[in-house]
Amino acid sequence: MSEATDDYLTTITDDYYNIMTINEFLQGDAFAVNAGVELLEVGNGYAKARMEIKPMHLNGGGVCQGGAIFTLADLAFAAATNSHARLTFSITSNINFFKSESKGFLYAEAKEVFSHKRLANCEVNVTNASGELIATFSGTGYRKDNPLPFDPIE
Repeated sequence: MSEATDDYLTTITDDYYNIMTINEFLQGDAFAVNAGVELLEVGNGYAKARMEIKPMHLNGGGVCQGGAIFTLADLAFAAATNSHARLTFSITSNINFFKSESKGFLYAEAKEVFSHKRLANCEVNVTNASGELIATFSGTGYRKDNPLPFDPIE
């Protein structure tokens, strides 16, 4: 972990009684926030996020860049796997792209398919506004002992 991450975790665990929501906690993901990813819904091992495709997301071919789609899926993964209020970091992830998009909204729906004390696996479908499959993402996370500053989502 980086020193900045250690400092952030120390701050939130030292101030654990200042409970926040998982949405507020994930606002700390500056990269996803700056990419325009919004968290729409979070449940127990579940999350849905969206991102409006803007000119900054387009690659040289004029379609949404794979890294932007990955960022959208990764934030949904993070919300779903951290919904148990234990810090979970991705240890491996894979994405498959099926269709390109150049405008509109993309949605990422994440569902945990395996949840254990230390490991979690999550599948994420990325779709467009018409519900067409754009990409699939699969990630495995490692759960640390660090409690997060919000109640587990039931």
